[in-house]
Amino acid sequence: MNKHLNELIELAKNDQAIDSYNPQLEAADKKIARVQKKTDAAQGELDELTTAIADNEEKVKGFEEQLVLLNEQLASNAKKLKEISTEKEMKALSLEEDIAKEKMTFANEEIERLQGINETKTALLDEASEKVNTLTADFNTINKEVSAEKSEIEKSKGELFVKREELSRNIEQKVLSFYEKIRIWAGNTAVVPVKKQACYGCYMKLNDKTYSEVIKADEIVNCPHCGRILYIESVTEEV
Repeated sequence: MNKHLNELIELAKNDQAIDSYNPQLEAADKKIARVQKKTDAAQGELDELTTAIADNEEKVKGFEEQLVLLNEQLASNAKKLKEISTEKEMKALSLEEDIAKEKMTFANEEIERLQGINETKTALLDEASEKVNTLTADFNTINKEVSAEKSEIEKSKGELFVKREELSRNIEQKVLSFYEKIRIWAGNTAVVPVKKQACYGCYMKLNDKTYSEVIKADEIVNCPHCGRILYIESVTEEV
């Protein structure tokens, strides 16, 4: 077999081995992302409940302050009652008192309603908090496992990159450049085997002349259809 072809086959297989780790890395990242998404969603629910409870407590506080003012108003009206001398003044004071009492009734009802809502939300808050804690613990565990897994993958890739550097140094620059140009668009199918007289990159059948040249392997042969570098796998295994 042509020396350059043999070197390119070895380099191509090394490149394939390097890139074969990419799906594993992507899967690991997706695994982390899924758990992170669940944790973020749970934290979002927790934050929403916390904000809603705080808002309701602020409203309750406002109504309580209003009740204090209304009570003071009623007490003041009670004192004014002793000083009233006309029916007109009596009616005005009575109307003012009725309005104050209606406001007090509304304020008390709102306080009761908001406190009831907060009671329910507080129970949900405990559940949401527990969910966040559980998911956070799961995330930390999975993140630790995935980090260890990715570390091993990167270590293996690093070894392959070192091997790639060694292989590249031994290949004639013109041949290496030729391979890299094809790899830009063909990726890991820059160098492909021929099976059943067909290119295993584009799966088009080769004519007899090209197929004969691939079998001889005296020179680097490109697929006439797609331009990929071709070789006979069985011959490679024997070499």
